[in-house]
Amino acid sequence: PSLALLSVHGSESLLAFLILAFFMLIYWRYRTLSPGLFVFPLVFLLTFASSLAQQPVRLESPVLRSGWLYAHIAMIFVGYAALVLSFGASILYLLQERSLKAKQLAGGVLSRLPALEVIDDIGYKSLLLGFPFMTFGLIAGSVLAQAEFGPMYFRDPKVVLSLLMWAVYMVLLYTRWSNGWRGRRASYLGT
Repeated sequence: PSLALLSVHGSESLLAFLILAFFMLIYWRYRTLSPGLFVFPLVFLLTFASSLAQQPVRLESPVLRSGWLYAHIAMIFVGYAALVLSFGASILYLLQERSLKAKQLAGGVLSRLPALEVIDDIGYKSLLLGFPFMTFGLIAGSVLAQAEFGPMYFRDPKVVLSLLMWAVYMVLLYTRWSNGWRGRRASYLGT
C-alpha cells in the first residue's frame, strides 16, 4: 500500500488545503479578507509545488501502516495550518500598528486591515486551535517513532526542532494566559 500524503508533494497539497480551510473559517467569523495577503500567495506556492510529479512513498513496515501514522499526519498538518494563520496575524498586527503610529492611513493595502483587536483575536484563536493539534500530532509521531526506530529517533534534528517549536508556542500561550500579553508583545513572540 502507498500513502500519497507521505510524499513531499502530497503533504504540500494537504497543507495548502488546510490553510485555505482555516482562512475560510476566519472569513466566516470576522468577515475580513486581510489574512489573504499571506494565505493566498502561500497556498498558491504550495499548490504549484505539489502539482509537480513524484512517486508516492511505499510503506513496508506494518507499524508505518497503522492508524498512528494517519493520526500523526492529520493532526500535525491541522496544527501547522492554524499556526501559519497565527503567524500571519502577528505580522499583520505589527504592520497595522506601525501604520497607525506613523499616521499613514490613506490608501494602500494596510488601510483595509481590520482593527488591531480583531487581528490580535484572530492570531490568538488560531494559536489556541493549532497548539492542541500540534501537541497530539507530536505525541502520535513519538509513539510511532518509538515503535519503529527506538530511542535513537529522538536525536534526529527534525524531532529536536519540532519539540523546540512546540516549546516556543507553549511559551507564547503561557505568556498570553498568565501575564496577559496581548498586542505587540504577543505578536513579536508569535513571529
